[in-house]
Parts: sequence; structure tokens; C-alpha cells
Amino acid sequence: MIKLGKYSFGVGDRFTFQGKAQLAAIISAAEEGLEITPVWNKSNREHIYVGTTSADTRKEADEAVKALKYRGRYFVDADHINKDTVSNYVDTSDFFTLDVANYIGKESAKKDIDLFVESCRKYIGQLNIPGIKYPLSITKELLHEIGRKFLIATQQASEIYAYLEKEKGKGNFITEVSMDEVDSPQTPIELLFILKMLADKCVSVQTIAPKFTGRFNKGIDYSGNLEQFSKEFEEDILIIDYAIKEFGLPYDLKLSVHSGSDKFSIYPIIQSILIKYNKGLHVKTAGTTWLEEIIGLSVAGGGGLKIAKKIYENAFNRREELCTPYADVIDIDPNFLPSVKEVNGWSGEKFSDTLRHIPDHPEYNPNFRQLIHVAYPVAAQMGDEFRDLLIKHADIIGAGVKENIYERHLKKLFYK
Repeated sequence: MIKLGKYSFGVGDRFTFQGKAQLAAIISAAEEGLEITPVWNKSNREHIYVGTTSADTRKEADEAVKALKYRGRYFVDADHINKDTVSNYVDTSDFFTLDVANYIGKESAKKDIDLFVESCRKYIGQLNIPGIKYPLSITKELLHEIGRKFLIATQQASEIYAYLEKEKGKGNFITEVSMDEVDSPQTPIELLFILKMLADKCVSVQTIAPKFTGRFNKGIDYSGNLEQFSKEFEEDILIIDYAIKEFGLPYDLKLSVHSGSDKFSIYPIIQSILIKYNKGLHVKTAGTTWLEEIIGLSVAGGGGLKIAKKIYENAFNRREELCTPYADVIDIDPNFLPSVKEVNGWSGEKFSDTLRHIPDHPEYNPNFRQLIHVAYPVAAQMGDEFRDLLIKHADIIGAGVKENIYERHLKKLFYK
């Protein structure tokens, strides 16, 4: 079975221009003695909006690796795929994020739920998980509820996994199961029995992305109770450790944090818990690189700043259309969005300072940042007008992409 490595980082890239800059950040970490596996991830939705295919992502990754003479492991992630879309990624991906969130809550047949509950009989009562200070109270009623909520979702994961195993061969790909894009977080107890369901269905899952308490909005900081997140994250780490031993799951199974970019307030919490238990982590950075492209264009000035403003104008006028697909992972207050007229009067410095995620900077505006985050389809529709500027200002943009990943993310998450 191929291995992902202890630490891995999803370097999403909407337009496939920044592969070398992203990899340069990973190499900088390696030069400091920290091995982090890069995973180029792009969802089916993003491919459709931008007009790319999985082959473009594979080409970007392979060319970056060759150009920088990188010798470490790396992967290309078919991000958030399902049964309808998985076949498009078989030939070019070696990491598959099985998104089964839409099936959570769809009730299974009573006999299937009853069989699941019966298989969990030994856990009913007070279940002690090493490291968790209090026993988990497991009742038959709770197991019925967990089965009702998650059996169909894990069955979906099983069917996609079986298809991939048939097409790619056993052990020739990384499997992640994603349940994060839902309204309600999964509790540690639910995570335990989700992992049992996956093990029962022979899904060799290597990372799992639950929904945590709090808001993981795209491209901005975590919003929620830090103490609650810390407790939940630590318990999830301990649950996974128990599940590996109890259910025979892969020994390197680890947590995945989706929409993990820029969650600066929880990075110290995550780092301390990983160090405490000597555990790994996978993080997906979503559209952080796309935002750095717009920042770079605004800093470049001239035509770069002009098109950055044009993208904002279009996004401002198409807010509902652009925001609806991301409703679960953005919170934009339109009252705090600058007018198009105001933005058109900005300097490149003012535009970049408003967009760049430096939380204590007086110009930073998370509403502005989130709207630009979901505006990449606008840029895609500009075609060569936009792409030619990415090429023209590659040095400025690339430096920003590398700095963002290395300084704001890798160093804050993984450095001791």
C-alpha cells in the first residue's frame, strides 16, 4: 500500500499556474528538516468552472516536480468526487477524496441498522478510550441513531472504493473519506462508529475529514469556541488511535482538516495536540493560491490591478450566483463589502492589503476576501485576458504563493 506520510498538505490551484511556487514552499520546509507531502487537489466543480481536466492537474504536478528536481512523494487528489464523477479521475489521480456528505441522514433499511447495532453490542455501556478522561456512554438507542445517520453514507464510500480498487488495484491509491460539508458536526462517538462502518465495509481509509464544531469558512480564520474545538480535535485523535487497533484500519490513518487554510487561531491548538500524541495531519488549502494570484496582480499594478478590480466588480454584481454553491463555507455580510466605485479608486497597495489575510492589519476585510475567493469562475470566463497576466507577473505571484504557504501555513502548523 502506498503511504501518504505523517504530514501532508493539499495545495489546491484553480488555474494550474502555481505548481512550482507551491512545491518551492514544500522544499523550503524539507530544507529545515520537515517532511511534508504535497497533494495537488482540485474538485470536479472547480474543473467545470475553470474548464480544466484532471490531466491538467497531473501535468502541473509532474512538471513542477521535474523542474525543481523534487525527490519526495507527491499525489494528485480527485477532490470531493462521488460515484458519478470518479471515473473521470481514475487515470490521472492517486489520491481520492470520497465525498459522502450528501448521504448523511438518508435512512438505511431497518434490517441494516439492526445488523449494525448488533455488531456493536460489545461496546454498549461505558466505553473507555485510552487518553479520554471520561468513559463514552454508548446505548442501543444511540447506535440506532448513528446507524440511521451514517450507514448509507459509508455504503457510498464502500462502493466508490470498490470501484477504485478494481480499476487501479489494491493499495495503489490513497483514500480519504469526507463528511465535512454538512450543517452539524460529527461527535467523537459518531466518528468512532463511522470508522467501524468503513472497516466493516473493507474501506482502507487513510485520512478522514469530519465536520468539526465551529465555522471553517473558505480562506479566513476559524470562527467558534476554541476550547470546544481543542477538546473535540484531541478526542478525535484518540478515537482514531483506538479505531486503528480495534477495527484493523490502516496504521497511518489520520485526521484531515478541510477548508483548513488560514485557520490561524486553531493552528497552535492543532500543533500542540499533534506533538503531544506524535500524530500526523492532512490539511486542504482550498483557494488560498487563487487569492494570492489576485493579490499579486494588484501589487503588480497596471493591467494586473485593472483586472483585479474588474473581477471584483463582476463578483459584486453576481454575488448570489457565485456564493450559493459555497453557502455552507462562507459568511459574507454585504453591508461590509466596499462599493465597486470605491474599489475602482483604490491603489494596488490598498487592494492587496484589504485582500491579504493578515488579521490585525487595519485594511483587512474578510467579507471582501471571501467574495474574491468564490469569484474564480469570473476570472475563468476572462480566458487569455486573465491567464496572460498570470504569466506576465509570474515572479511576483509566485513569490507570494510560496511565502503564503511556507510562512503562514507550514511554519505555523508543523514547526515545533
